[in-house]
Amino acid sequence: MEKKNKIQLFQDQSVRTHWDDEQEKWYFSVQDVVQILSESVDVKQYIKKMRSRDLELNSNWGTICTPLPMLAADGKIRKIQATDAEGLLRIIQSITSPKAEPFKRWLAKVGSERIDETENPELAFERAMETYLKKGYSEEWINQRLKSIEVRKELTDEWDNRGVKKGQEYAILTNEITQAWSGLTIKDYKNLKNLKKENLRDNMSNLELVLNMLAEATTTEISKKKKPKTFVQNKAVAHKGGEIAGNTRKEIEQQTGSKIVTPQNAKNIIDNTKNKKLDK
Repeated sequence: MEKKNKIQLFQDQSVRTHWDDEQEKWYFSVQDVVQILSESVDVKQYIKKMRSRDLELNSNWGTICTPLPMLAADGKIRKIQATDAEGLLRIIQSITSPKAEPFKRWLAKVGSERIDETENPELAFERAMETYLKKGYSEEWINQRLKSIEVRKELTDEWDNRGVKKGQEYAILTNEITQAWSGLTIKDYKNLKNLKKENLRDNMSNLELVLNMLAEATTTEISKKKKPKTFVQNKAVAHKGGEIAGNTRKEIEQQTGSKIVTPQNAKNIIDNTKNKKLDK
């Protein structure tokens, strides 16, 4: 079965999915998830009643859901009502079933945590440290990763000061920096590491993280000095910052004889950490 139309397990039951390469996100069959959580014998009727109870959900249904090609019951690929993770969580809020309650409690918990982090940003770093440790990353790698978040924040603050818009413009400049230092676009970099929705930085080695930080920190400093006024000028600064880090990468590779940008991803990084612990 094609990767974009594969079936995933949801509480040991099958849910049809669709992978969107352009947006880099998964879409899920609304009918399948509602069927599993509601345990309704007539899921289509249940969805109708659910929408009639929740007028806000009903009015935004066309925005939340979109028909996408998935495997139908007759074995053919047909357009099925689908939604992304955000839309799915919104729909789950309207499902009156014990199976939906754990999701609702999780949403409440996450919402509470985000409010706490807004009041005390240090909590976000503490929570990130705890999450990475649970995944199996080394403390050395985690410290680099958390530092990279700080460096990234300084860069985006500078972009805000220069009138760069969040979203597409951020993405274009980030891609410019990444390509200039690594030799790969973000999409090609993720493909090299066999990634989809996963965060690219979470799949970088220590040295990759260091060079990425160097590229972003250098871009920030150049921007502060040159004070670019247009997006084109910001893009030129981003390229220069990345280029400087790229020259450093080439010098290290020349001296060591080893490539810094490799297919190794989080699994390899975590496995290496486990092996080092076993060797001690």
